[in-house]
Amino acid sequence: MIECIVQHAADAKEAEELGATRLELVSAIELGGLTPSYGTVHHVMNSVEIPVQVMIRPHPYGFMYRAEDKLAMKKDISLLYEMGYKRIVIGALTEHKTIDTVFLDDLCSQFPDLDVTFHRAFDDTRNQIEAYRTLVPYRKNIKRILTSGGAADCTDGKDMLLELVQLQSKLQGPNILPGSGLNAENIATLHEVIQAKEYHFGSGVRYNQSFEEGMDQGKIARIRKALSK
Repeated sequence: MIECIVQHAADAKEAEELGATRLELVSAIELGGLTPSYGTVHHVMNSVEIPVQVMIRPHPYGFMYRAEDKLAMKKDISLLYEMGYKRIVIGALTEHKTIDTVFLDDLCSQFPDLDVTFHRAFDDTRNQIEAYRTLVPYRKNIKRILTSGGAADCTDGKDMLLELVQLQSKLQGPNILPGSGLNAENIATLHEVIQAKEYHFGSGVRYNQSFEEGMDQGKIARIRKALSK
């Protein structure tokens, strides 16, 4: 499974044509990714056939949300439901850097058939193993966790990522989705260590490693080859 970040329909169509198997749709990638407009969501969903996870993140100021932020996030999800879309990317922490289970309980109760990627708020938790165990009971909705193993990137976090993948296998919890710093040059080596089932790519699949550039067909082909072995 190769997931790529996209910000608009042209991006999405190109990624699908070049072999991406799932997309993460965001706006403002320079801020770490925020909720895209509904016009963008609608256009992207009608442009591709592969799954699209829509970012639900109202601001870039950390992952601890006030009551009004959570209301806005739930309204965003409700509007997506009205459009027929139930795949989201979301994450929330408490002031103690633990998973905000009160918010997750609320979301899963109000939107029981959500397909969720818990995003890299996971890497800001005080303990990734503890955080993973907290998310296991939500596996009906939380299908995957985007993480660099609590490190700056997957290269630095590879040992923790391996530990998390092993814990995933043991507990049958959400899939570990390694992301941050992955590219065509390092994916084969990192996959040999981490052995995840899916990987998340951003600028590493683009020309000049820039979101201002298009998808690089050669890079995606090399990634697909590396992960097919």
